Amino acid sequence: MASTKIQKTIARQQEKYMFLSAFPSHPPLAEESTDAPGDDRISEGQFYEAHQQLRAIASRYVKSESWDAAIDLLYGGALALLNAGQGGSGGDLAIFLVDVLGKAGKEIGVGEKSTYLAPDGMRGREGRKGIEEKADRGVCVTTGKLLTILRACPAKEPTKKRFVTEMIGWSSRVGNYSLGDPELHHVAGTIFAEGTVTPTIFFAKLRLVLMLGTECEPYDAERHLALGTKDSPEQLAKCEYEWYTQDEPATAALYAARAIFPYLLVGNLRSANKAHLIFTSRLSSSNKSLSVQEVSGKSSDMRVYPILPLLNFLGLLLLAVQRGSSDLYKQLAKHYAPHVKEVGVWDDALAQIGEMYFGIRIPRQGNPLFDMMGSMMGFGGGSSKPKPKKVDVPPPPAADLD
Repeated sequence: MASTKIQKTIARQQEKYMFLSAFPSHPPLAEESTDAPGDDRISEGQFYEAHQQLRAIASRYVKSESWDAAIDLLYGGALALLNAGQGGSGGDLAIFLVDVLGKAGKEIGVGEKSTYLAPDGMRGREGRKGIEEKADRGVCVTTGKLLTILRACPAKEPTKKRFVTEMIGWSSRVGNYSLGDPELHHVAGTIFAEGTVTPTIFFAKLRLVLMLGTECEPYDAERHLALGTKDSPEQLAKCEYEWYTQDEPATAALYAARAIFPYLLVGNLRSANKAHLIFTSRLSSSNKSLSVQEVSGKSSDMRVYPILPLLNFLGLLLLAVQRGSSDLYKQLAKHYAPHVKEVGVWDDALAQIGEMYFGIRIPRQGNPLFDMMGSMMGFGGGSSKPKPKKVDVPPPPAADLD
């Protein structure tokens, strides 16, 4: 049936745009006719020929600048091949589609609004059934097509990550977000987070979990959800908690930090707080025997976990960022230094946070000879690495915790 869809896509595009008639120097190929021998090859599952046929016709559309025709053909062909289980061929057409969008000057958010549909025709919903992108959120037809293709990509398909990279890159060039459209990041991150996780190898010191033989792509999920929408912190926190449940109980703070640090490092304190709240709420509700103390203040509330000091550190860190208190941050860093040192992988993130929010400069080692020459020649010395911009967070009225 998928083969029939591919051939119908080709025939529909030929009929709609009458493309070949505009090229007398390029007579119709035998396999481009709906009653040509190529029909037999496609119906017999020879998808390679179908892929090459679609690519050839799309290339001619591009050459004649028939952008809409090329986009429709590539979208339909990519989706049909992906639904037929041909991830490589479908992914190639999907990447070609993004390239055509760039050449056509298609802008994100411009055009008729639509609702993203999962491949089965049902409206997507967050989770394993898909992601609903409502019309009132401004998802245009072009974006909707890209999201539909992304959802149709098989898990672990090698071209999937490249397609996402190209899609995000296109949105960063034509949209309002230099790091890529948040909606695309959110959908990509949610899809990468899908699937069960089975921790198979533990690194004793770093407490990193190596995921093998799963559909889940945890690191890609984290990377995209950190740049997503206002709904992304909830998705990321839930994912981190699910992954934590496969690890030892004492590692809760390590997974919570993976949902908190990314948002702090992109200057998104609100999302960091939301991720922390969701993670700790699930932790408390799912572990009734876990000792928790509720500490309330005039402007903030906090859960304290006597047996999870690093989780307490994360909560106090967020409070220090909210208040903009470098003194509180320094006290925290000193008090929890032994615990942080034991983790071994937070140092760089905390150094960046200290510089961004509290103006604590990161010591940078320069080349002495280069520094001397720089001062003599007037172009400065030291590391050329860009310095993080300090993030100003308006502090709430000062209030001590009870």
